[in-house]
Amino acid sequence: MTGFLVRRFALALATLFAVVTIAFALGRATGEPAALLLPDNATAEDVAALNAALGFDRPLVVQYVSSLGGLFAGDFGDSYRLREPALGLVLERIPATFELAFWSFAAGLALALVVALAIQLTGSRALRAIAGWAGALRQSVPDFFFGLLLVLVFAVMLGALPSLGRTSPASLVLPVVTLATGQFVMYLRLLDAALSEQAAQDYVRTAFAQGQRRSSILLTQMLPNALLPVLGMAGLNLGGLLGGTVVVEVVFAWPGLGQLLTDAVSQRDFPIVQAGLLFVALMFVVVNTLVDVVVSRIDPRTALA
Repeated sequence: MTGFLVRRFALALATLFAVVTIAFALGRATGEPAALLLPDNATAEDVAALNAALGFDRPLVVQYVSSLGGLFAGDFGDSYRLREPALGLVLERIPATFELAFWSFAAGLALALVVALAIQLTGSRALRAIAGWAGALRQSVPDFFFGLLLVLVFAVMLGALPSLGRTSPASLVLPVVTLATGQFVMYLRLLDAALSEQAAQDYVRTAFAQGQRRSSILLTQMLPNALLPVLGMAGLNLGGLLGGTVVVEVVFAWPGLGQLLTDAVSQRDFPIVQAGLLFVALMFVVVNTLVDVVVSRIDPRTALA
């Protein structure tokens, strides 16, 4: 287990280093920010002076080393436009993004679990076909468009739910439904395939021969074994949700990290972009490492893979 943790830690550091390097390279490739920060009537001299004040007149290698030094010191610099510490602005938005990602993840997984168990308990091919068709249909609709449809129906036409902001628990409903239904079919396919595979195992046939109830076999024996491959994908998905709610946050004006990063990218506000991307990468690495540790505790063979 110690060797496994050391490998995971080294991989995490390499991943974070790669994210920082790629973010720096892509950020500098988009150009210098002064032209966007100054008014339209600014002269070329004004633009050059501001770029120099921000350090963009230095060689790229010097900028990169300086950026890494700031990251190691926990200093991401100040936002070019908002004139506040970039890390503080990112930390302010993290709770909203984490709340949206967590409940979307939990709702999507819970819905898939209920449907998969219903399919296995009833043995209904029709239910499997309907659930698969509905999930595939939902996946074919982009999240932003599905979110707009929910707003049109439940906020505009029915007036039943709020569509913008984070003002109450009800504000979570539409964005969570948008994200959870998009993830539902992936979890359902994994669970249904894993449970179907377990159903063909000898220990299941033996349990049936002993007269045990189908529901008891399914919940106490088949489900724990079937969850193992699902946990790995769920960890990847939760980590991805933490950084992948950008479009949904914009549609519902959710005050999370995604909306902050969208604005920062369009304005070339590199300190915010770098701080936000590093946090997303860190959360992704932490979540997946924790999932790997849990899976390795359940099945020690995975730690040797």
